Amino acid sequence: VPTAAPASTPPANTAPVEIIDFKFVPPTMTIRRGRTVTWTNKDAIPHTSTSLATPQVWNSGNLNQNQSYSFTFDTPGSYDYECTYHPYMRGTIVVEA
Repeated sequence: VPTAAPASTPPANTAPVEIIDFKFVPPTMTIRRGRTVTWTNKDAIPHTSTSLATPQVWNSGNLNQNQSYSFTFDTPGSYDYECTYHPYMRGTIVVEA
């Protein structure tokens, strides 16, 4: 799975997830198919948003403070993810048709 370079500003019409105090906020999000989720790191240390699926669906790579990464979900389902640096940081994106 290719890793996209972190975006500096989230695209319009995105569902935001903030990384704050070593947590994904909100930890679970339900969206419609075709919607884009944007993760933004508000912590002072690096984090990632990394799919736990096999094969991997997305991987933000390193997100420094105030960097963002966006991914568009085109397939309905439940997608669990974590920060690879801090595996106790977990989240779920639920995609509805």
